[in-house]
Amino acid sequence: MKKEIVADVGKDEVMVGILEDGKLVEFFVERKISGSIAGNVYKGKVANVLPGMQAAFVDIGLEKNAFLYVGDVNLESLGNLNERSEWNVEKPSIQDMLKPGQEILVQVVKEPIGSKGARVSTNITLAGRYLVLMPRLDYVGISRRIEKEEERARLKALAEELRPCRMGVIVRTAAENRGEDEIKAEMDYLKNLWEEIKKKGQTSWAPKLIYKDMDLIERIVRDVFTPEVTCFYINTKEAFERVVEIVSVIAPGLQERVSLYNGEESIFQYFDITSEIEKALRRKVWLKSGGYIVIDRTEALTAIDVNTGKFTGDKDLEDTVLKTNLEAAKEIARQIRLRDIGGIIIIDFIDMNSQEHRKMVIDALEMELKKDRTRTHIFGITTLGLVEMTRKKVRQSLDEVLERVCPYCDGKGKIGILK
Repeated sequence: MKKEIVADVGKDEVMVGILEDGKLVEFFVERKISGSIAGNVYKGKVANVLPGMQAAFVDIGLEKNAFLYVGDVNLESLGNLNERSEWNVEKPSIQDMLKPGQEILVQVVKEPIGSKGARVSTNITLAGRYLVLMPRLDYVGISRRIEKEEERARLKALAEELRPCRMGVIVRTAAENRGEDEIKAEMDYLKNLWEEIKKKGQTSWAPKLIYKDMDLIERIVRDVFTPEVTCFYINTKEAFERVVEIVSVIAPGLQERVSLYNGEESIFQYFDITSEIEKALRRKVWLKSGGYIVIDRTEALTAIDVNTGKFTGDKDLEDTVLKTNLEAAKEIARQIRLRDIGGIIIIDFIDMNSQEHRKMVIDALEMELKKDRTRTHIFGITTLGLVEMTRKKVRQSLDEVLERVCPYCDGKGKIGILK
């Protein structure tokens, strides 16, 4: 599979597209005015505690207070050691752990979406290229994308040896086949970064930004620019030199794969990304066979419907349905990644009587979703023939970033015919 990264660096915003075999599969936008706050660490002040919701709202200096659920509160991060004997240890209550006016260190795990404020957690995670350090958790995990058992065992033993006492570590996919010196150097960097965050948190007044995560270009280099990427195209000399500098430090072997684009037309037009983005904002997506899928988003979930459309097949009905569903499964996985759809997803494939055909479609969907860096989970087919799945939501979806609800029709988008 040919994988490419295309970055359009403008004056006011940065856009990045990820291509697999020439097709756009992921798209990111970061505006320089607002920027992304996911991953940022804040010194926050508890505004109010809601026992009925087992949650609290935390003032972190943004327009809306952040939401902190009881399950995201790490007991070790709280200083009320003498009071813990009075708590229900198995299931402590939010009002026991937090009080209005209390200052706590939190990290944004989900950006503000619509009318909702950011979601935060006291379980801080600091990501590097090879490792993710979890200072407040005692756990070692290995990326599921590393499949060789010998390599998984080697990396786990190395992580156990290098990690600080009572701190957690997740070994990322990029660590596969990397040497001990490289991994140790990053571990030392992340440990020092955590010490700086703690020190700044102790000496700052709330609300205050304590640590800002990398910008979009830096995150793409850290998280996406791996040896399987054949080329990283950038359209400005300044950004090109900056990426080369970053890559020379964290992945010297990939420097030659960074390329400065000097074409006459815009970089997104040249790689046909602009037209793909326009298609990704439409409700209906046509398949090559003539079938199509329809994607409808609600506040609670996303519903995806599969139809044969113009495709009549050339054998029999079951074969036509199977071919349409298999093609749709691959396109649905791509659209989910491209549109960055999160939360609950319901897929209504065309009805199949054969259990073998159902399994083939589910297997095809799972295979395509393995390429997705965001965590997904498929629950199988229900008695009504619907596929239920979930996908972690961290940032706004594509339409939320690029579109705004019409103030006149409130998003209904219909033309009245009654007089």
